Amino acid sequence: MLAVLLASFVPASRATDLRPLARTVGLHLVVGFDGTAPPAGLLRSVARGEVAGVILFARNVRSPTQVRGLTRRLQAVRPIGDPPLLVMIDQEGGLVKRLPGPPDHSPAELGRIADPGLAGREGLATGRSLASAGINVDLAPVVDVGRPGTVMARLGRSYSSDPALVSRLAVSFTGGLVAGGVAATAKHYPGLGLARGDEDAQINRITAPVDVLRAVDEAPFAALARSGIGLIMVSTARYPGLDRSAALFSRRIATGELRGRSGFTGVSISDDLDTPAAARLGTAAARGLAATRAGVDLLLFAQSQGDGARAGRRLTDAARTGGLDRPELEQAADRVLALRHRLGPDRRR
Repeated sequence: MLAVLLASFVPASRATDLRPLARTVGLHLVVGFDGTAPPAGLLRSVARGEVAGVILFARNVRSPTQVRGLTRRLQAVRPIGDPPLLVMIDQEGGLVKRLPGPPDHSPAELGRIADPGLAGREGLATGRSLASAGINVDLAPVVDVGRPGTVMARLGRSYSSDPALVSRLAVSFTGGLVAGGVAATAKHYPGLGLARGDEDAQINRITAPVDVLRAVDEAPFAALARSGIGLIMVSTARYPGLDRSAALFSRRIATGELRGRSGFTGVSISDDLDTPAAARLGTAAARGLAATRAGVDLLLFAQSQGDGARAGRRLTDAARTGGLDRPELEQAADRVLALRHRLGPDRRR
């Protein structure tokens, strides 16, 4: 409470000086959990301000009423004065939809219809539906430019193989989501449109030349960055034309390409660091540290709160010992806080 009071008497540029390191690190963590009610350990972490958000899956959903109760419980325990917790879900449409209701068309169906107006209406309906359940971030749209025969095209998760059409539909869908009260997340940067395998099961190797990646695969992300999208998800794939490391561990990709070339100023988030594919890239703590060093703002541990806690401890140790750039860590935390503030004020009494 004292830190909150003092913060009102210091310049905004010094506000982060008063934020404990544990809370700065917590602003980098999004975790999942089992069951239809938040576990006590998660509630304690939320109450201490040591997680930025949670992600919901079908395992957390029994009914719309139950989900509303779950999200209210999570929001009720966060520190007084904190902006809303990020509550995320994958609601793409088609195969990937965790809640009943909109969107009623898969991305591939929207691509075949090729009507940005319909995409906008689907986004609006989806945003209103999610917001009514207390969900404020949709991990959609998928803007991977799916070429024929690739996994995104086969599963109907890609709008089109035409980057211009993908851009138009994604910008419209995103605008609808935002109008409905929900932040959108473009994924999976710099693009899985050439991937042959499931990104959760394997580390894809995308061998397209750099000029193709930039002109085709990154183009929809750049369009969404210009439109002001709130979040972009960085993929686990490798892009040897850009770097030998997986994208979410690559400084050149997660910072240089995403922020430098694509012009993104919002919040970057990792793809799930708990997938079988990601688990091959090191321990949970090592994965979290590597992604943070690359410049990823939010670390998504969708299957395990424990993995998120282990990563948080590693980030804290690294920040204390000089293994992480502390000002950069604070700047990323500020971006996450700014996003949370845009999602609404703390209206509790």
